[in-house]
Amino acid sequence: MRTQVAIIGAGPAGLLLGQLLHRHGIDNIILERQTPDYVLSRIRAGVIEQVAVDLLDEAGAGERMHREGLVHDGTQILADGVRHRIDFRELTGKTVLVYGQTEITRDLMEARAACGAPSVYEVEDVSLHDFDGHKPRVRYRKDGRETEVECDFIAGCDGFHGVSRKSVPSDHIKTYERVYPFGWLGLLSDTPPVSDELIYVRHSLGFALCSMRSPTRSRYYLQCSLAEDIDAWPDDRFWSELRMRLDRDARDKLVTGRSIEKSIAPLRSFVAEPMRFGRLFLAGDAAHIVPPTGAKGLNLAASDVRYLSQAFIDFYMSKSTAGIDHYSSRALARVWQAERFSWWMTTMLHTFPENSGFDQKLQRAELDYVFRSKVAATALAEQYVGLPF
Repeated sequence: MRTQVAIIGAGPAGLLLGQLLHRHGIDNIILERQTPDYVLSRIRAGVIEQVAVDLLDEAGAGERMHREGLVHDGTQILADGVRHRIDFRELTGKTVLVYGQTEITRDLMEARAACGAPSVYEVEDVSLHDFDGHKPRVRYRKDGRETEVECDFIAGCDGFHGVSRKSVPSDHIKTYERVYPFGWLGLLSDTPPVSDELIYVRHSLGFALCSMRSPTRSRYYLQCSLAEDIDAWPDDRFWSELRMRLDRDARDKLVTGRSIEKSIAPLRSFVAEPMRFGRLFLAGDAAHIVPPTGAKGLNLAASDVRYLSQAFIDFYMSKSTAGIDHYSSRALARVWQAERFSWWMTTMLHTFPENSGFDQKLQRAELDYVFRSKVAATALAEQYVGLPF
């Protein structure tokens, strides 16, 4: 089999890249080890920047997003029982859109199926070969049959645990990581949101987040120990713990209900450098992870895809290698800005078990500066809505 770009992974990054390339006449195939239903069952964040909105439109997958997505002009931070609002539109002239990552994935899957571009699910034993030369190959097994794909480039969009980054010799890659001493216990329910905007909560019992996926579906998070057992958290316990971390107005408006999904996610910051190895390119979670506090995970993947798709388009349309040659440095510059912002939001809003009274006072002082200073509030807002390219 021969194609121009072999894409490993059918998450949002891989699907978005595949659609953008297809619409510019660039042949590509997507290989995914899971089933489509499994990919769609992954519950992820849903706050997207304008760059992601624009790319989904360019990919021909934005119609439902514009119809059902919720435009947010700002966000709220609840600290020590008092709520403060960060007005994105007033401070930056920009907004964000709330639209679930699961829905984005579904829209991209349907767009790809409609155009007939090939996606192969439930592949096994994927291996990458000769990407340090001019004729890279990808081998995989499907239904017991071995297949080899010859290609010009490989795009590794297969996440933190995927084969792409692991295929790079260890002496050619450097990783940076910070693992946080807590996780997020998340609950999804078909209940109306407690607020029209996200509420980030700093509380002595631990961080909380009130979010949503639609006017009738809510997503809530509680900071918890990584040693917690999900079975020890029946719905009633979750709702009771959440109430204790909210202000009176939020408690009065909170509508509880049966959970339709519940999980515990660890928090980490991670970056692999570089993001290009010959003709293998990493994008999305294969190259970096951010804690979800800054809502940057999906948006950072979209940023990578923006750079990478344009690099491939320039190569095939204009015979230019500039985008390919500078992909890693350009992507990493934006990655580290997002890493810094996500780390800052995480350290400012969470309770750290090792923090002294001095550390807690500094956290409060940092928040007070954001609340009292328009310059500080603007810095938060412009990073939240997405820095310019």
